[in-house]
Amino acid sequence: MYRIPFTKAHGAKNDFLLTKSADAPRSGLPAIAQAICDRHTGVGADGWMLIEPASTADHDAAIRLFNSDGSEAEISGNGTRCAAAFLIAHGHEKDEVRVRTGAGIKSLRLLDRADRGFLFEMNMGRPEFTAERFQLPLGAGARDVTLVWVGNPQCAMPVADFDFDWRALGAEIERHPQFPRRTNVSFLRARDEHTLEVLFWERGAGETMSSGTGSTGAFAAAVMRGLVRSPARIITPAGPMDVRWDTDIFLTGPAEIVAEGVFLGAGGRA
Repeated sequence: MYRIPFTKAHGAKNDFLLTKSADAPRSGLPAIAQAICDRHTGVGADGWMLIEPASTADHDAAIRLFNSDGSEAEISGNGTRCAAAFLIAHGHEKDEVRVRTGAGIKSLRLLDRADRGFLFEMNMGRPEFTAERFQLPLGAGARDVTLVWVGNPQCAMPVADFDFDWRALGAEIERHPQFPRRTNVSFLRARDEHTLEVLFWERGAGETMSSGTGSTGAFAAAVMRGLVRSPARIITPAGPMDVRWDTDIFLTGPAEIVAEGVFLGAGGRA
């Protein structure tokens, strides 16, 4: 039996469980992530995040992120905002929070706070295009996509509308042979030159209400294709987030702490 304290937070309804690394078991972490994130028999979340103390002076804390299926991810934009909120709630006094992720150190600036609700602008870094336009072969025929790296892999697909089974298509693309380590998928439609509507299928989590890295990748793809211009508003099922491209891409979005508790599980070794 193990006891894992957690804080539950969400960034635009993309939800995470956060635990200090010292309070987590030392082994069996993928299986624990699956158990704690299960929405029926666990606490329920898109991912489980371990918060580690800083090891050098260039960051304030480090995170290790497990998806709900137990796989480990390089970064989540929404999750990193949740980690920044966790750190401030636990005594970090500066408005800037530097978090070391699997995709490098990310800097977040606190714009507003109301009790346990936070608003951050996060430097998402500079996107790297693997393929600006790529014909991805699928069962129903090739689809025009953009492949871009924003700290994790993104496959962004422009669509005319969302009147199709995008969840099934997202699941197919996630595990396509083109992506041996799987990929995140976003479906995007420009409403006007400064507004982009996006739906998300995330590697290791499936459908999510929003995605920070997914919004960043979709925005980068849309700008490259001339569909939108910076700055832009990203419309997600969870609400809007704002993004601008100034050498690096900066994403503004919320984070809210909603619960604290202890998860009880069998097995593992503390």
